[in-house]
Amino acid sequence: MSGWDGANPEIIVAGHICLDVIPSMNGMSHGQGIGEILAPGKLIGIGQVHLSTGGTVSNTGLALHRLGLPVKLMGKIGNDLFGDAILNILKNYGESLADGMIVAGGEHSSYSLVISPPGVDRIFLHCTGANDTFTAEDVPNVSLPGARLFHFGYPPLMRKMYQQEGAELERLLSKVKEAGLTVSLDMARPEPDSPAGQADWLKILMRVLPFVDVFLPSFEEILYMLRPEKYRELCELYGTTELLAWADGALLNSLSGQLLGMGAAIVGLKLGDHGLYLRTTASVERLRGMGQCAPDAERLQNWRERELLAPCYIVESVGTTGAGDCTIAGFLAGLAKGLTIEEMALGAVGTGACNVEQADAVSGIPSWGDVQGRIAASWEQRDTVLSLPDWSHRPGAGIWERDA
Repeated sequence: MSGWDGANPEIIVAGHICLDVIPSMNGMSHGQGIGEILAPGKLIGIGQVHLSTGGTVSNTGLALHRLGLPVKLMGKIGNDLFGDAILNILKNYGESLADGMIVAGGEHSSYSLVISPPGVDRIFLHCTGANDTFTAEDVPNVSLPGARLFHFGYPPLMRKMYQQEGAELERLLSKVKEAGLTVSLDMARPEPDSPAGQADWLKILMRVLPFVDVFLPSFEEILYMLRPEKYRELCELYGTTELLAWADGALLNSLSGQLLGMGAAIVGLKLGDHGLYLRTTASVERLRGMGQCAPDAERLQNWRERELLAPCYIVESVGTTGAGDCTIAGFLAGLAKGLTIEEMALGAVGTGACNVEQADAVSGIPSWGDVQGRIAASWEQRDTVLSLPDWSHRPGAGIWERDA
């Protein structure tokens, strides 16, 4: 059942949503081992629980809402207590934000148990729930006319979307593209030993990227999907936290070139605290075919055949939950407003920087005007440590760009 009311907003954010259940564990001993904590038969005293929504529908969607853009959220939940909690949290940000949610009778809502003892890396126990049954039919045709931009996120955490080499994901995105909307796609990195991790992501991307105008995965995600052997080799040598040390200009160019060749018009690779890498197609016709958010005549050459890096802005970091999703929200806001490629890139990393100033995913996101005000006030950016030998820094623009 969908609560769609027929009032279509500028942006639709669809895909994965879940409830994060986070018990306070501050009363425990610092650095206490997981083996001690989870010992059979042991009673562990913990504090109150914190409930929050997670996933692209919540993080990117609510960030766009806080930036001031009209947005409709389309995630799938069960008709259960966790589903009620998700709807109530969304309504706290805006009563209408729950209107587009799909409530599926007989299914259960997705949730994560976040075990975060002091001094120990967090453990996530995740149930994908109703996300696994999300199909193209869950985005009704009536939801598309009048909207300009459709963003879909986390297909690796949605079983129907990666089964049969992405046939259902292709069906969804092709339907949206045919309706004339600009299509944006985000990813998530599946666990290598999971069914999603065993899917042939190269084949899936080859199938769906012709219908994707803006593709915005992280460097780690796309390295896993396009270079799985290299990904495993580097993880064994250095661990997953050091992968970005290998993100030099040549590798970014190679990965983005492959993705553009598969059909995307704009590729953005999230680089954590290194910033956002962007590369755009050289094809004028492909840019013109981007749907409702295609560049006008004034912006066309500005968007065409660009390769740049926007370093992160310097802030006091409190937490990084949802930083990538909020960076995407900033980019999509600039895209919807028809800005230059430089302005889109800076708006993206500016929104991401605001995110990390708070511990949760979206409460740090201000209005779009406030983000732009900080950027205009000479907000200091990080120095890049990536190897970019054939790139030039443009201090006035706040970006690095590959030399022509």
